[in-house]
Amino acid sequence: MTTLELLQKTRAAMGSIAAAGAEKKNALLLAMADSLEAHCAEILAANAEDMAAARGRITDVMLDRLKLDENRIAGMANGIRDTVRLPDHTGRVLSEVVRPNGIVIDKVQVPLGLVAIIYESRPNVTSDAAALAVKSGNVCMLRSGKEAYRSARAIVAALKAGVAQAGGDPDIVNIVEDTSHASAQELMTAKGLVDLLIPRGGAGLIRACVENATVPCIETGTGICHVYVDKAADLAKAVSIIVNAKASRPSVCNAEEVCLVHRDVAAQFLPLLKKAIVDDRAAAGLVPVELRLDPAAARIIDGTPAGERDFDTEFLDYILAVGVVDSVDAAIAHIAAHSTHHSDCIVTEDAAAAKKFAEQVDSAAVYVNVSTRFTDGGEFGLGCEMGISTQKLHARGPMGLDELCTYKYVVRGSGQIR
Repeated sequence: MTTLELLQKTRAAMGSIAAAGAEKKNALLLAMADSLEAHCAEILAANAEDMAAARGRITDVMLDRLKLDENRIAGMANGIRDTVRLPDHTGRVLSEVVRPNGIVIDKVQVPLGLVAIIYESRPNVTSDAAALAVKSGNVCMLRSGKEAYRSARAIVAALKAGVAQAGGDPDIVNIVEDTSHASAQELMTAKGLVDLLIPRGGAGLIRACVENATVPCIETGTGICHVYVDKAADLAKAVSIIVNAKASRPSVCNAEEVCLVHRDVAAQFLPLLKKAIVDDRAAAGLVPVELRLDPAAARIIDGTPAGERDFDTEFLDYILAVGVVDSVDAAIAHIAAHSTHHSDCIVTEDAAAAKKFAEQVDSAAVYVNVSTRFTDGGEFGLGCEMGISTQKLHARGPMGLDELCTYKYVVRGSGQIR
C-alpha cells in the first residue's frame, strides 16, 4: 500500500478514536500492551533480522539502541500500561470566560488529529508513539528507519491485533511500508492529511524535516548536553553525575557530550574524573570514555586534543569533550554558543551560582546537581514520550499527552448577535 493510501486510511479512522471515551481508550491500550507481550517471539525474530543486517554497518552503541530482548519488550508493554494510569485530559475545559452579554466562552483541549512520526533505529519508539497517540485521542502514522523496519513492523502488527481484539479500528495505528527518502518527503508535505510531524533521530533527519516540511513540524532531539562543574561543586557528586550522564547510555539524546570545569577546581577535579570514567572503567572491563581536551584541560590530564568541532558534536558514543572555563558566566556563554538547547546541568553548592545558571541557560531542561539523563517522559511523570522538543512552540522538553493536543473555543449563548 502506498504512503498516501495509508495516510488516507489512518485519517479515516480518526472518528473512531475521537468518539472513544477514556474507558474505551484505556481498554485499547491495555489490549495493545498484552498483545505486545503475546507476540514477543515474532518481534524478537524480526529484531534478530534487523540486528544481523545492521551489524558491521552501525556502531556497537547504535546496535544497542536497535536491540530488543524480552525485558525490553516487557518494558515497552509496561510503558503502555503506565500511560493508561495517566489522567485523560481530552475535552477538559482549560478556561471559561463569561462576557457581559451573557456569552460563555470555553477553551477546550482537543486532539491534534493525525500525528506522523519519522524515526530511525529505536524500535521502542513505535509503541511509545502509538500509546501516546491513542491516549490523547489521535491517530498515528509511523515511519521507521530501514535499520529497525522489520522490528517496527512486527511491533505495529502486535499493536493492531490488540486494538482489533478490544473492538477498535486497527487503522488508528499504521506504519509506512516504504523506508526510502520519498516516503519521508511524502509525510513532510502531506498537507490536509498530517496535522503534526515529529522527527526523532539524528541531526540530519531533524534538519531535513524542519527545512522541507510544509506540515506543522516539531524540532526534536539533538542533544549536545553540558555538565558544568562549578568552583563550589561537591567534586564526588560531580564525578557521579558525569559518569551517569555520559556512560550509562551514551547513544541517547539526553547523554552528556561536554564537560565544563571551573578553573579553580580543574587541577583537583579532572584527575578524579579521568580515574572514574577512563581508568576504573577500563579496569572493570567496561568501555572507557575518550576524553577530548581543550588546551587547559590537556595540561592537567592525558587525553585526545579536542578538534575544531568537538564542542559542537553529538557523539552518541563513549566520547566526552572537556573544557576549562573561568567562571559561571563563561560556562553560560559557552553553552549559549554550543548547546542545542536540550539539557544542561550545573553542579554546585552555591545557591547564587545555581540560580544564575538556571535563569540564564536557555534550554528545555536545566538541572542543578542532577544528571541530564532524567530528561525523559517517564522520569518526568508523563508516561511514554513522543520526543524531546528543543524548540519553544508549541511544545518544549519531553512531549507527553498534553503536547499532542491543541484547543478550540466552544461558545454558548441564547441568541446573541453582534
